[in-house]
Amino acid sequence: MSKVLPMSDAADPAGQLCGGTAAPSGCAGWKPRPRIALLSNPKSTGNIAQLPQIRAYCAEHPDIFHYEVEHASQIGEAMRSIARVRPRVLAINGGDGTVQAALTEMYNGGHFGDDAPPVAVLPSGKTNLIALDLGARGDPIETLERLIELARSDDLAPYTVARELIALRCGGDERPVIGMFLGGAGLADTMLYCREKIYPLGLPNSVAHAITALAAMAKQIFRIQASFLPPDSKPLSVLLSRPNGSLTGRFSLLAVTTLEKLLLSTNIGVHREGTLKLLAIEARPRSVVRALFAKIGGKLGRSDLDGVHVKEADEITIEGESSELILDGETIRAEAGFPIRLRTAQPLSFVKLAA
Repeated sequence: MSKVLPMSDAADPAGQLCGGTAAPSGCAGWKPRPRIALLSNPKSTGNIAQLPQIRAYCAEHPDIFHYEVEHASQIGEAMRSIARVRPRVLAINGGDGTVQAALTEMYNGGHFGDDAPPVAVLPSGKTNLIALDLGARGDPIETLERLIELARSDDLAPYTVARELIALRCGGDERPVIGMFLGGAGLADTMLYCREKIYPLGLPNSVAHAITALAAMAKQIFRIQASFLPPDSKPLSVLLSRPNGSLTGRFSLLAVTTLEKLLLSTNIGVHREGTLKLLAIEARPRSVVRALFAKIGGKLGRSDLDGVHVKEADEITIEGESSELILDGETIRAEAGFPIRLRTAQPLSFVKLAA
């Protein structure tokens, strides 16, 4: 683990940092308060090439307190240090898995009390679903420049938005895992196929995602069976809190989210606050085609389609036979007798970089 501190003693274990950029009266040992804390994962795909430039940029900008972690186990200590400097914005430089681990620590660790800073996400991973939902695209350095500009403003409120979170518990776990997007059934199988079979080819992200989409289409619509295609989805049982009932069977796509947009910039109807959005498409070619055309026509979630289920629920329970689920990059296995329970968690403030 390494820390890049843009100012001497930035962590200030003695607690001598005070808010603002001018020394307040009676603040002994005053040091300027960094406006942005940047939490970086050097192993995130985008950071392999970009982190040297990000380090150099942070070294030139005392507005940024930069903390790097190499393992999820180090994020707790990172949050304790970041909480001491009390930044106006917490920026996460990593993929969806890094964001998920940081949100889990913020939710469970209580490091910021009732005054957690708004979270910004740099587009540094492979899929960047969360970053895209918040309007972060392109060069992470440009995103940092925009964040510094916003953090210098007198009022951040016009640039922030509350996002509800998913709290996932498996079995008797007391400490929930926190995220914003869960994929299961054929969707999870396809995501793992892309991660394990396509990404190692070293292709650009856009090409890798296009190949994966074609492979999924060949599997789900044309029912082609081949060892180089994603595997068949396994049966799942999905129980939704009343009055929504349950779903059972094989699904080409199962997604649960609190994001405004689900996949491919798709809105799925009107979202009621405090609930989870679920999209489930049965593993039948007609159902997949119906959903595809509804998405193209902007009607997905706005009209009833056979085999396409769009629902909202306060709580969702998922159980299966060794079926993979992915919560913001972290793989979780749904087993018979060990149900996975999803509920909404307390909303958190995020920096919205684009409308």
